[in-house]
Amino acid sequence: MKNSIFTLFVLTPLFLFAQDPQYAIFSYQTTGMKAPNTHYIGEAWLNTIINNDRDLGYNITKATFKANSTLDWHKHGSAQVLIILDGEAYYQERGKEPIILKEGDIIKCEKNIEHWHSSTKNRDVTYLALYGGEQPTTWTELLTQQYYDSVAEKLKKN
Repeated sequence: MKNSIFTLFVLTPLFLFAQDPQYAIFSYQTTGMKAPNTHYIGEAWLNTIINNDRDLGYNITKATFKANSTLDWHKHGSAQVLIILDGEAYYQERGKEPIILKEGDIIKCEKNIEHWHSSTKNRDVTYLALYGGEQPTTWTELLTQQYYDSVAEKLKKN
């Protein structure tokens, strides 16, 4: 009887006010979905980790591009941060020289700056992209295989 009273008056309220045991857990380690072949050359996988979270105010997407794959020129209505998790990437903003980003590198592209990024010619790349979600990406120009190859050749010499 004592145990029943203890359970009824002490433990029952704890269960009623306990946090919901269901959490929204995401993993950046999963491959994600193969991206539809629009606005890029090659093969890419996207794993949406955080999408349009009003409290945070930004999105996080993990992208993996196979070697010799690239995005078209584009810009965002917010700043974008790229965090290179694995591999190597080419990155270029309009009017600037292209560069190579390596594992551990972090780069910020300011709002409405036209740019492109990709894997390198011979290495896959996996990165996290952090960006605002209020406006969709604006695709501005196709990045041709010929231009991509010329960047790869130029950066190989440096």
